[in-house]
Amino acid sequence: MKRSFRIALLTSLILFLNVSLSGQDYPGEKSDWYGFNKSQTMQPKPKLKSSDYHLMRGGLENTFIKLKQREKARVAFLGGSITYNGGWRDSICSYLQDRFPKIKFDFIAAGIPSFGSTEDVFRLERDVLMNGSVDLLFVEAAVNDGGKGKSNEEQIRSMEGIVRHTRENNPTTDIVFMYFVDPGKMNDYRQGKIPQVIQNHEKVAKYYNIPAINLAKEVTERINADEFTWKDDFKNLHPSPFGQGIYAHSMITYLNNALTGFVAEDDKITNYSILMKLDNACYDNGVLIPSSEIKLQKGWELVENWIPEIKANTRANYINVSMLIGKYPARSLKFKFEGNAVGVAVAAGPDAGIIEYRIDGGKWKKQDLFTKHSTYYHLPWYYTLADGLISGSHVLQLRLTDDQNKNSIGNSCVLRYIYVNR
Repeated sequence: MKRSFRIALLTSLILFLNVSLSGQDYPGEKSDWYGFNKSQTMQPKPKLKSSDYHLMRGGLENTFIKLKQREKARVAFLGGSITYNGGWRDSICSYLQDRFPKIKFDFIAAGIPSFGSTEDVFRLERDVLMNGSVDLLFVEAAVNDGGKGKSNEEQIRSMEGIVRHTRENNPTTDIVFMYFVDPGKMNDYRQGKIPQVIQNHEKVAKYYNIPAINLAKEVTERINADEFTWKDDFKNLHPSPFGQGIYAHSMITYLNNALTGFVAEDDKITNYSILMKLDNACYDNGVLIPSSEIKLQKGWELVENWIPEIKANTRANYINVSMLIGKYPARSLKFKFEGNAVGVAVAAGPDAGIIEYRIDGGKWKKQDLFTKHSTYYHLPWYYTLADGLISGSHVLQLRLTDDQNKNSIGNSCVLRYIYVNR
């Protein structure tokens, strides 16, 4: 991160803490709440309160006890590009370290651009839990879930899977859902509607009594109240430094309110009850199976350090890694698995083709691998091919077809993983 951006974040953090701890809604007469000078003569007006957009629910009592009684803590951030990019996440890490200086924190930055809840639930073991359980998990997937065309059912199964998998690993883990803003959500709120993706995530949050920070609604209503603008200040769903500061302020306000009170030496950390499943087909034990573990067939080639022949942007962990490459015509792959759901994670580039697949010798179904971004990216994309299966042994068959998306230039399949809910 550039030094100037670090300084801006630190300055914003200090301002945010001063404002939050003093109980003021704005710092002074000549600047607004965020220190963003709009007019030297403008008189301050009352601002909306971030706490009005926080659903406290079960809170963070376990985290607070651990931070008061222990010497170490592990905090993870799971999400897409808004979590991957520098900004609010750095501010939260700095806040926690400054407020609890005796704690040795292990911060896990598990944001990957373009990823939503389906990707997150199946990579949770690898990217978050591999080196041990976490004490506090922040999850954001509402922006990418809203833009990827995943069904309501799949979103709910994925978010519930994240909760259950995390707490089966450690039943004392606190979890916070975050709903970030994008133009679609702003339009919904302005029409008096709750965005569908937030309804889906909230169904899980309410059932498991998980706190949530609704930044989508907060930003929308602050813009409606003329506190700042989208075009000039916030700028994008990938926020400007100003927008990152707004996110950080709201989250720090939440943490100030959630991590409060008195902790005695004999206060006990409690286990969260493992409730009956909200959806019996939720992805609560997802794993990624590398392409190198898939049996080769004629027409398929395992490339150890794949570099795309067709020029287009790439993403980390999807270049210079093992890929199973198939081009039409090729024999069908057979993959035996134990579980109740299966899918493929591919690099969906300009030549992405259309596959056919079936489970246990059933009817063949088609899946177009080409996405709206594939012309410009060899984009990591997860396609859930079957779920809600009877738990047990199954066989996935997959083959390429001569059908072609009208925008694609080929009939290929670049396979990174098969993912399974065991």
